[in-house]
Amino acid sequence: MEGSLIEQAVTLMIVGMITVFAVLGLVIVLGNALIRFVNKYVPEEVAPVAPKAAATPATAAIAPDVMTAVELAVAQITGNKGKVEKISKI
Repeated sequence: MEGSLIEQAVTLMIVGMITVFAVLGLVIVLGNALIRFVNKYVPEEVAPVAPKAAATPATAAIAPDVMTAVELAVAQITGNKGKVEKISKI
């Protein structure tokens, strides 16, 4: 009697594992198909780039020597990888 229960348990386990494998495979195949369809037929939205203003009112009120000091401090701290785009009072 116990042999048949173990056989049933193993059979049920194998059927369950095959079912999970099949469902996950189906998810992967359908996901890849959806990605390819979207990449081929749906155009990418391009956001318009606004022209950059030369001097904003916030940076226009800052003295040039203060602006230079801030830019040098940022360059030193970031290893010349940072860039000051806007300075505003908090």
